[in-house]
Amino acid sequence: MAIMALERIDATPRVGDRAFDVLHSAIMSGRFPPGQRLQPGELSAQLGISTMPIREAVKRLKALGLVEDLPHRGTVVKVLSGEELLHIYQVRAVLEIEATRLGAPHMTEEALLDAEVAYAQMARALQRQDVVEYTDRDEEILALVYEASGNPVLLETIRHLWSRCRSFKIVGVRQQIESGEREPLLVHQRRLIEAIRRGDAAEAGRITAESLDAAIERITSAIDEG
Repeated sequence: MAIMALERIDATPRVGDRAFDVLHSAIMSGRFPPGQRLQPGELSAQLGISTMPIREAVKRLKALGLVEDLPHRGTVVKVLSGEELLHIYQVRAVLEIEATRLGAPHMTEEALLDAEVAYAQMARALQRQDVVEYTDRDEEILALVYEASGNPVLLETIRHLWSRCRSFKIVGVRQQIESGEREPLLVHQRRLIEAIRRGDAAEAGRITAESLDAAIERITSAIDEG
């Protein structure tokens, strides 16, 4: 699988950080899909920098669990097995239900307005079939809720899990769009915002649980069929 073209970056003192940012963004946006080979020489030529900062960037991506070394293939964007994906979503369910329960009662009017803006942007992204923008705005809404819990470590941990399953989320949204089932992609977030606005933290928690339970059911079914 050929690497998609990347913009060249300047050889500044922060070139290692820039290389990491470019590769991380390519993975998070789906430009580098699971299984994509990351060849330092090819990346070096595209970015216009030496291979050393690229190797350091790849090392950081490995630490995040986003890339892995495979026999006879080298370094590739990590492909999650069904079992690994299921484990991630099971942990997400535990953390995100609690984060919703803790954050919902403390959402300010300003935060709710920000969530409404993100929701409108998400709906427009869905109309454009911009899967990456849709996913970004979906995570923004959830982050506003979880941030209100007052526990930054909780949000940081959840964000890490999001990054681990980002490719799965993007593929899932794209499949729903292609099947013509766009409306369900807006229901969960709408219900969540409305429950929080009513001051019903318990209902907000149930809505989060329903969303993640549905994802877990889809993953489990795929494992059983496979």
